Amino acid sequence: MTPKEQTKLRQVDPTELAHFRRYVQTGQLIKHGSPEMAMSAKMTARANLILAEISTGYHDHQEIQAALSELTCRPVDSTVTVILPFTTDFGANIKFGKHIYVNAGVAMQDQGGITIDDGALIGHHVVLATLNHGLDAAHRHDLIPAPIHICKNAWIGANTTILQGVTVGENSVVAAGAVVTKDVPANTVVAGVPARVIKQIEN
Repeated sequence: MTPKEQTKLRQVDPTELAHFRRYVQTGQLIKHGSPEMAMSAKMTARANLILAEISTGYHDHQEIQAALSELTCRPVDSTVTVILPFTTDFGANIKFGKHIYVNAGVAMQDQGGITIDDGALIGHHVVLATLNHGLDAAHRHDLIPAPIHICKNAWIGANTTILQGVTVGENSVVAAGAVVTKDVPANTVVAGVPARVIKQIEN
């Protein structure tokens, strides 16, 4: 890819992005062959380009912060730390708060929207997946979006998978290796597959 082609790929039409963000908030299907699916594919290519640049060689905190701001199409606060490697297949539907720590190997599938509030900790190799597919094989390539929300001061343990539509409540802890399929109440510890409440956190 030529430098000119790379520059073009990095550019995002604000109107198209705003439409996509609004569209997925409705929970409607992203249908195979639709303009929304085409936008998703375009943004995936863009994310791959930006992430490839910061996944090779050494990059300091400021360089990573700048890349994340470009990737998400939003300013990323200097108190956000993301340890490489980091992957996402869209990038521009992630919202980071402040004082967030994301450890190595985290993968965010963010088309449906991912919001991470202040003080959250995300462990090694966590997967945040905001998309699903229907059971009907004739429409298996359609995507079903739903947002993930990691609330203030939540701690997501290593190798956890959090599925679409889940809110992890404030101050809660998701134990390592859990698969979270439904909302996690605030001030609780959940564990297992599927994750269940095993403990209340006393403040």
